[in-house]
Amino acid sequence: GKLADCSSRKAVESELFIVEGDSAGGSAKQGRNRRNQAILPLRGKILNVEKARLDRMLASKEIKSLVIAMGASIGETFDMSKLRYHKIIIMTDADVDGAHIMTLILTLFFRYFRPLIENGHVFIAKPPLYKISRGKQVHYVYTESEKDRIITGMEETSDAKINIQRYKGLGEMNPEQLWETTMDPERRILKMVSIAEAQEADRIFDVLMGDEVQPRRKFIQTHARSVQNLDV
Repeated sequence: GKLADCSSRKAVESELFIVEGDSAGGSAKQGRNRRNQAILPLRGKILNVEKARLDRMLASKEIKSLVIAMGASIGETFDMSKLRYHKIIIMTDADVDGAHIMTLILTLFFRYFRPLIENGHVFIAKPPLYKISRGKQVHYVYTESEKDRIITGMEETSDAKINIQRYKGLGEMNPEQLWETTMDPERRILKMVSIAEAQEADRIFDVLMGDEVQPRRKFIQTHARSVQNLDV
């Protein structure tokens, strides 16, 4: 329904961006390369497939849209040769909710589309955390250490005011910014997902969101002092 398809019919050059939210989906649709980049916005957090039967999964509109968009079916009828995009890119916000949504999607792929991961078709897009500007100088920054280095360099060369914008979500970027930071093949940062990473995501999701309280309590007690991403 919400899929904005690309014009190319060559799977080897086509990309499907799975985008968190309609706002970011709108910017992605405007900023993309329409020839080979398709956009599928997902609303909210998809179903936890770890505990759901296949029929309940396919009753989920978001999962059904994703299965249809990829074109390779699911379950016993899954057929890799019918995959419509050779790059499937998960693009979520750089915050706690975005990480949760990413984990849910990775769990879906690990449980029902493992050949996509095994054959190197699943990627995670890394959006910038900050936009740092001074005058006509603009830097998009992806890590805290990079931010500190850029700011230090600017302070050494001039006393002009430095503007720092923290991106809480993809929807805060206009189409041009989203293209040049996260979608442009010449400049974007993509991380190919491996089976080990998907398996770990699946394990962590089961610990944090499963029915067993004790593993969740133990995880929180173990990692409480080393939390780096805290959504306040």
